[in-house]
Amino acid sequence: MMECVCVVFDLARITHLYYIGLGDSCCVLAQADLPCFFTFSSLFRLAPKNQCECAIARNLKVYQMEDYIDKKDLASIKQRRKKEFEHYQKRYIGSSSEGVFIPDIIIAKPNLPLSYPIQGVEVMPLHTIVIPGILVLFPVPRHQMQVILRATLGTLNTLADVSEDVVSGRGEKNLIILTSNVELLNFILQHVTYTSVVYQLSAVDMVSFESRHHVAQIPVIIRQPSLPKLFDPGADRKISSLVTITTKTFLRYHKLRIFIKSVRQYYPDIKIIVADDSNIPQKIEEDNVEHYIMPFGKGWFAGRNLAISQVTTKYYLWVDDDFLFTENTKIEKLVDVLEGTNLDMVGGSVTGNTYSFQLLYEQDDDSGCLHLRYGSFHKLEEFPNCVVTSGVVNFFLGHTDKSRHVGYDPKLQRVAHSEFFMDGLGVLLVGSCSDVSIAHQGHDPSSDPTITKVEKEYQKYRANTQAQVHFKLALHYFKNRLKSTTG
Repeated sequence: MMECVCVVFDLARITHLYYIGLGDSCCVLAQADLPCFFTFSSLFRLAPKNQCECAIARNLKVYQMEDYIDKKDLASIKQRRKKEFEHYQKRYIGSSSEGVFIPDIIIAKPNLPLSYPIQGVEVMPLHTIVIPGILVLFPVPRHQMQVILRATLGTLNTLADVSEDVVSGRGEKNLIILTSNVELLNFILQHVTYTSVVYQLSAVDMVSFESRHHVAQIPVIIRQPSLPKLFDPGADRKISSLVTITTKTFLRYHKLRIFIKSVRQYYPDIKIIVADDSNIPQKIEEDNVEHYIMPFGKGWFAGRNLAISQVTTKYYLWVDDDFLFTENTKIEKLVDVLEGTNLDMVGGSVTGNTYSFQLLYEQDDDSGCLHLRYGSFHKLEEFPNCVVTSGVVNFFLGHTDKSRHVGYDPKLQRVAHSEFFMDGLGVLLVGSCSDVSIAHQGHDPSSDPTITKVEKEYQKYRANTQAQVHFKLALHYFKNRLKSTTG
């Protein structure tokens, strides 16, 4: 077994654990404000591509997903998961009749006497562009020299009016130029065109540029631009024109009414959308409150999906139905963060706690490992009370369209929150701000026997059962292609 040595100067400053693969094992690395140092080895792999394991460490729960799959079903589930993952790759990485396109790393050769673009060449599907910047920078010998350009997903041509003896393969995947005149050669190269011949939303064609003993690769991006989806905030840009408050309720109408009353104290005209899967729904007859009834016990995430599906504003504010707005619940501050950055979502604090967390993902050939660590990555520039992280508490402002894109998995019916951010990893850019807060209604026993009965009934549905925990972990195994998690 190979070794890694991590030297930490101040153990009290360790905040998170990371996992680095070494050969057939894993090392647990402690991250502090000061860096770790490693012994050098030519065999050291910082990010192995063929394995990942969730090592057991103190104060961390480790879940091995296969432990929650019925052993008699495991082989068939693995096969189905493999097939679905291959389909996923074709859809989201780009595909053609020749398979999935994952561009290789391009290493520039030293002192290559060729000029060519290394990024920024983009064409719409079934369109034609001129590839800029192609030149030969060395003298052409007296005898004729051959230059070849090769494409995979498109065809090549040149706008230069020259004979077929000089240029052959026009309109095909291989364009061949044969000449002893360097000026003519570069004139032809400066007018080379690329035509996309397969309709794809997103793909990369690595066009090769071969001359004498030199070969260069030109990445041509094929991309279909999408139409923007804009929300009109109105001429006055009022908060009520920018933000809709959304929540999910179940049984506890006494909590919901107190919450709505607290909102109206600070935002009298903002719309509130309530998704409700109670068994005996009560009417919520309040101004500017939309109340949507669901089948009984449909679930937490199904309610979130229903609520945000009805939002018509640029942003939605998610809250629990037992929260309380206070003078520190400044929606405007959260709007300023999203308007002033490229974040997709920003959380606040609930009774002083942001509960922000990082999601750290490792991939291997067969599956992946996910590590949840509380904390953030770094400060958010220009917003001193905010940080960049992976997930936040149940009090956040989000871009409506981006959250709809990720979606809340309706299979998760009871306790579910971090799972949304797991599905949004790599899609959602998330922040957390400690200077915007919301309060939580108390849990003191009520003197009203009716409310006491409701709270007792509610508690029956509050926690995950062991069967639901097993279901959720098995779901992560298949849906998220996870081998294990730690947190």
